[in-house]
Amino acid sequence: MKPDRIAADSALTALAPLVWGSTYLVTTEMLPPDRPLLAATVRALPAGLILLAIGRTLPRGSWWWRAAVLGALNIGAFLYLLFVAAYHLPGGVAALVMAVQPTVVLVLSALLLKERITVLHATACALGIAGVGLLALTPRAGLDPVGVGAGLLGALSMASGIVLTKRWGRPQGVGLLTFTGWQLGFGGLLLLPVTLIGEGLPGAVSGRNLAGFAYLGIIGALFAYAIWFRGVERLPALTVSMLGFASPLAATALGYLVLHETLSPAQLAGALTVVAAVVLARPRPAGNARRRKPPGASPAPAPVPSPARASSPARAQACTSSPAQTPAPAPAPAPAPAPAPAAGRHDSCPDT
Repeated sequence: MKPDRIAADSALTALAPLVWGSTYLVTTEMLPPDRPLLAATVRALPAGLILLAIGRTLPRGSWWWRAAVLGALNIGAFLYLLFVAAYHLPGGVAALVMAVQPTVVLVLSALLLKERITVLHATACALGIAGVGLLALTPRAGLDPVGVGAGLLGALSMASGIVLTKRWGRPQGVGLLTFTGWQLGFGGLLLLPVTLIGEGLPGAVSGRNLAGFAYLGIIGALFAYAIWFRGVERLPALTVSMLGFASPLAATALGYLVLHETLSPAQLAGALTVVAAVVLARPRPAGNARRRKPPGASPAPAPVPSPARASSPARAQACTSSPAQTPAPAPAPAPAPAPAPAAGRHDSCPDT
């Protein structure tokens, strides 16, 4: 893959976690309180139904259960656990807990995708976690066990979904939007009965609530997941997961710009550390090794001389070879006396 294509795919994919970084702000400022299941369902199901209506293609064969598994891991379970973490933890702490996701992806990629774990990748994961810690944690940050557990399970769910999406790929002839719609639809359908039983419908919904739901459904799900799954197809699993660190960057920036939170030197250092981690995990162009190969590493084979232009010893051997190897010339009339040899010719082998 060319460097400019890698950069373009990475930049486009990073838009998804940047959008998801606004989830913490929208959840706390615009959605009804204590409704994580409702928030997750409204975010996923309408977007999935819209994409299914556009694509008009349903799964076939084994893709029924595969789409259900991916929908549960990438959408249903992940979104529910994400909102539980967001309701029980400060945004920064929730982001830090979810920051273990690239490490889980690294391990699962080695097990399921047979990708090699390198020191560089392990260092990038450690830097990412450290950077998010500097970026998100504050002295007043509290640790709610329910929120921490939900965040860890959410990271495991999303990491498993990324690796399985990479392993299974996309069915031939199925477009990206349809593939995204399958997962959003299954995830939303899995959440719907749980939401109705566990939370029920809210008694009243304000215009502010509706605006928050619309933002999460259209921008946070339909748009963001489409470009996210595109990135999963085109980039290594670890690279995509590391781009998820853009989410706490966006959450911190929005907290500073919208909620007027302070930004300390430690947070700035954390942001730079996160960027360094993403750069370390970026994929290397496949053609670099070939371009660095020494010119003499694979010499071209020596040309084989034509029998008609071989050196004198070889030509002499060819001229005296057996009749089975060299066909005899057709009989000719009695020749005239041979003329003197021309200058520069020292052999008597006939031209062929």
